Amino acid sequence: MDTLFQFVFNHPILVGVFLTLLVLFIINEVKRSGKSVSTQQLVGLVNNQGAVVIDLRDPAEYATGHIVDALNIPYTALQGRLNELQKYKEKPVLLACKMGQHSGMAGTILKKAGFLNVSKLKGGYAEWQRENLPLVKK
Repeated sequence: MDTLFQFVFNHPILVGVFLTLLVLFIINEVKRSGKSVSTQQLVGLVNNQGAVVIDLRDPAEYATGHIVDALNIPYTALQGRLNELQKYKEKPVLLACKMGQHSGMAGTILKKAGFLNVSKLKGGYAEWQRENLPLVKK
């Protein structure tokens, strides 16, 4: 630990540039992937604006329980199945995965494909279940 502090004090410009680039990278990634919405915001968007929920989990996880009317398009297949989503380009699109780790990358793919209003469920299905919200099982 002493070595780290010594390095920081000996190279303040280098450390400053690194921290600046790190912050800019994080800001850029957050902007590219879309905004995050809470579970309550998701419910409001679906009920009031007809938002479409895309479940990015694999079919086996989808079958254990999913948000009502969610479309199951696994993250690994998203790029190849964009044509199925073309009719939703003008609607709000909400992305949900297991814990929120794939939603950001999926949001980037959709934004590059021309989707205008893409959001991701903060915390994914883990957060949805933590709040005891209903799941549909098929």
